[in-house]
Amino acid sequence: MTKIKLFGVREEDIPYIEAWATKYKVEVDLDKDLLTLDTVDRVEGFDGLSLSQQIPLDETVYKKLHDFGIKQIAQRSAGFDSYDLDLAQKYNLIISNVPSYSPHSIAEYTVSQALNLIRNYNDIQQKTATYDFRWQPAILSRSIRDLKVAVIGTGRIGSIVGKIFARGFDAEVVAYDIEPNEQCQTYLTYKDSVTEVVKDADIVTVHIPSSKENNYLFDEDLFKAFKKGAVFINCARGSIVKTSALIEALDNGTLKGAAIDTYEGEKGLFPSDQRGTELKDDILTQLIERQDVILSPHIAFYTDAAVENLIVDALNATLEVLNTGDTALRVNTL
Repeated sequence: MTKIKLFGVREEDIPYIEAWATKYKVEVDLDKDLLTLDTVDRVEGFDGLSLSQQIPLDETVYKKLHDFGIKQIAQRSAGFDSYDLDLAQKYNLIISNVPSYSPHSIAEYTVSQALNLIRNYNDIQQKTATYDFRWQPAILSRSIRDLKVAVIGTGRIGSIVGKIFARGFDAEVVAYDIEPNEQCQTYLTYKDSVTEVVKDADIVTVHIPSSKENNYLFDEDLFKAFKKGAVFINCARGSIVKTSALIEALDNGTLKGAAIDTYEGEKGLFPSDQRGTELKDDILTQLIERQDVILSPHIAFYTDAAVENLIVDALNATLEVLNTGDTALRVNTL
């Protein structure tokens, strides 16, 4: 019987893993720990491997996996930037991901955070907690219908975000993408640059993958191009945003608020239990404490549909490699 080892397993994953294993008659071993130098020997004797983690792997781990006869690593997320693809090639390991597991979940969360920012949710909750029930200018908001929304990246997620704002709220939507989507042009207008698309927007939301080319795309210069009083949402990747520049834009009033679901320093923190510990990340602490920031720990995707799709697609890719030697979800070349 085929045996697959899974690391980084959470409680909510287990029913979907067990259902998949029963369906395909595969033996699975579930481990809540991450794959590290200390845990890699647990892989010996297994045929396949699936992970859900963001921490990089030491070269010794790649070598040991190769020595154990492992042919692949199925990452249970869209992001795979924690893997060294050169080392994977060196040790003949196929790396796969799950590029689309629930774009609607992320799009819905993005829109909800935009609504929270525009409707002054944090301020209202704070005032209500102190029994201040007055209607006052500090919590007066605008209608989404009267605002301009800028969507950076109109792939699987950004296209849905744009459609919700345009057709659900009747808002004006503009967008930028290096490869404009013709189908999106029925409800949004493309601009020629990121700077042009953000300059008049009241809401700016980003939906692009992490890459060397867009690292710190949102820096001091780009935030200076924003319309004063705009709100910014990042449910994409933390490396896209220079957080110190974001904080500066909040401090000087360029931004009214920001919703941050992904953070450049999140590796090792999102998801984890840090209760009772002192955070050693001053910038993250600032984000948590700010009234004009809504911070969440990379949970925009976190719905039952997404969890199931991540499990099923990753394990299908694992089995595909074991049965055929390759998978359509691979992200590297050998």
